[in-house]
Parts: sequence; structure tokens; C-alpha cells
Amino acid sequence: MEVEILAFGITRDIVGGSTFKIFLEREATVSALKELLYQKYPKMKQLRSLMIAVDNEYVDEGLELKGQEEIALIPPVSGG
Repeated sequence: MEVEILAFGITRDIVGGSTFKIFLEREATVSALKELLYQKYPKMKQLRSLMIAVDNEYVDEGLELKGQEEIALIPPVSGG
């Protein structure tokens, strides 16, 4: 299945835009998505943390994706 992903902060720089598409196996988990992202974009491994939001809520890595969700990459936030 093809999913569209929104990228914010440093993840936008890593993937080269604010949205991109990626192909996943049917009903892949959030954990599988993260592994695929790390393979395709090795610089993401360097982030202290990378949260995934699905339909505007942070989710557990075991959540199965169906393909119609809004998926967002939320990088670590630094403040000052």
C-alpha cells in the first residue's frame, strides 16, 4: 500500500520536502514504517527520538496501518 507522510522540522530537511509517499506492506505496523524510513533515510537514525502521529495522535509502534490514515513524523523538539 502507498501512504502519504507529513514531515516536520528536521525530518522535512532529511526527506527533502513537507510531504512524501512511501510503499508499505499491507497492514504494516508503525514499527515497520520506522524501520523502512531508517533504511531509506539513514540520517533519521541520528535523531534522539522520532515520534509518529496517526490521525493527529501519537501512537504505539505496534499499531497496524491501513493506508487511509494521516501519518506525520514528529522530530525531537528543542526550545530556548
